[in-house]
Amino acid sequence: MKDAETSVPVHDLIRRRWSPRALDETAVVTRAQLTALLEAARWAPSYGNTQPARYLVGFRGDRTFEGILGTLNSGNQSWAHRAGALLIGAVVTANDKGDIPYAEYGLGLASENLVLQAIAEGLVAHQMAGFNPHLVRREFDLPDDVTPLVAIAVGTLGDPSQLEERRRDRETAPRRRVPLSEFAFTETWGQAF
Repeated sequence: MKDAETSVPVHDLIRRRWSPRALDETAVVTRAQLTALLEAARWAPSYGNTQPARYLVGFRGDRTFEGILGTLNSGNQSWAHRAGALLIGAVVTANDKGDIPYAEYGLGLASENLVLQAIAEGLVAHQMAGFNPHLVRREFDLPDDVTPLVAIAVGTLGDPSQLEERRRDRETAPRRRVPLSEFAFTETWGQAF
């Protein structure tokens, strides 16, 4: 694992969370583990309790997994086929009261809960924008009011040597974030917190 270097201690789940691509293709993600991830996502906050997040879920070797894998761009397919599970995170954009505000934000909150629960389960997760939402819509017959926004690979950490060189270098490089002084401000924009 590549622990985050923080200015003050943060919760272990946050410190250990990162997005690896090197996954162990022999490891199994169990139904119980994936159910825990989905329960964590289900209990995320949402605007007015609208709960817009939805997930398509496939285990390695099943039809849903293969369908999701086929919607990923070639760069993501090159490593995501080793995941124990693949998911597509989508939003329901309307309910009986009309358009759901902040639906994308709701999916973001739900997906972060899912990812942190993955860490708690001894798994890793990698969220991806590199997929074709039109193929997802067609492959899984999504209704018009459902928009796929993110693909997520879930698995067990594997050996970085299985990755092509450019990805291997990134996989083993230290994690980086902008400094807190450029991230949080007070009084005026640019005045470090």
